[in-house]
Formats: sequence, C-alpha cells, structure tokens
Amino acid sequence: MALIETEEAARRLARAISSDLALYNEDKIAEGVRNDNLFEVMAEEIQEGRDLYDSRVAPHLMDRNLYDRAIVDLLVRSKAHVQSPMW
Repeated sequence: MALIETEEAARRLARAISSDLALYNEDKIAEGVRNDNLFEVMAEEIQEGRDLYDSRVAPHLMDRNLYDRAIVDLLVRSKAHVQSPMW
C-alpha cells in the first residue's frame, strides 16, 4: 500500500483512528478525563493508533502533529462536559 502523501489525507486518517478510539473506549475516556489521567489510561490504545498512523503516512508529514491534534480534538475536547480537574 502506498504511503499517504497529502496533509488532508493524513488528517482524515488521524481523525478516523481517533474517532475509532473514542467510539470503542467511551467509558474509559470519560474515566480518564474525570480522574485527569486520560493519557495514562489510554496509553496502549493511543500508541496502537499512532503506530498505524505512522505506518501509513509519509515521513515528511510527521512534523505536523496531525495525529496528536486529532487525539486532543476527539478524545479530550469531546468530553468537555465531564467534570474534571483539567478544567
């Protein structure tokens, strides 16, 4: 399979992976936000997603942090309604 070479396609992949994480781990994410340890609780899943992303995207796009941005948008911001010491 060819590597993704465009920023837009890489962004879509990052958001798709993050959406899947959010969908299949909703309770775990809410608990992580509530206890202010989201990145520890989700470390394995986030790394698995990152490995997939890294294997599909061209190296010149890695410095854009598209995967990290998608994680914050879809895992953290989507749980803004959850009581947390983070906010």
